[in-house]
Amino acid sequence: VQLQASGGGLVQAGGSLRLSCAASGKIISINRIGWYRQVPGKQRDLVAVVSNAATDYADSVKGRFTISGDLAKKTADLQMNNLKPEDTAVYYCTVRNGWRDYWGQGTLVTVSS
Repeated sequence: VQLQASGGGLVQAGGSLRLSCAASGKIISINRIGWYRQVPGKQRDLVAVVSNAATDYADSVKGRFTISGDLAKKTADLQMNNLKPEDTAVYYCTVRNGWRDYWGQGTLVTVSS
């Protein structure tokens, strides 16, 4: 399974960015797709994911970020509005194919104050 992510970059605080992710390859069944983020020296944290059961957001992004995930199409876009400097991180797309999780290479989002 390959994950193609795009959309990171540099933006000023209060600005917006949109991340896109598409999965391809040997797909059994995608039952979860979404985004995590990681700051150097810290653990990788959930940002937003779509699963068969629900759509989940980190509390810190609720009301600012919106995920548009489509399990059938194997895509997940993350619209990020009102970005803050603390949103600066490497963002990773992830999918669960069957019982196994796959991760993209990561895309850097930098929010300047």
